[in-house]
Amino acid sequence: MTEDDGVEWRVRAIRGATTASENTAEAIREAVAELLDELEAHNQLDPEEIISATFSVTRDLDAIFPASVARDRPRWQNVPLIDVQQMHVEGSLERCIRFLIHFNTPNPHVEIYHPYLRQAKSLRPDWILAQTGLASPVVKSHR
Repeated sequence: MTEDDGVEWRVRAIRGATTASENTAEAIREAVAELLDELEAHNQLDPEEIISATFSVTRDLDAIFPASVARDRPRWQNVPLIDVQQMHVEGSLERCIRFLIHFNTPNPHVEIYHPYLRQAKSLRPDWILAQTGLASPVVKSHR
């Protein structure tokens, strides 16, 4: 899409995940808030440019919708949000909360930080090492 000022906008995506310590509204709220704080601290993300955010949770989390936590954040009230239950795979990480956020950006080369916190760091060890500068190459969002 192109704006009147000649800037070409692109759709990009950010992935992230964390785990909740237990299946309570408080634990899920804390985990989601921490994950979104990390997202916003490391990405140049304006909520007005978010197309949509999908949150998935493992079947052992049902005390609160993660999207409701996002909805309470400043400037997230108009972001289209949805929660889904993640497909169950025997032996997979428990109490896991993931997100996939699509957003518009005028900078097609913007570096994207994909936050993986708590026990969810084990889901993408390659990204964690690259993002901390302990390995190369630099993380790009096209993976």
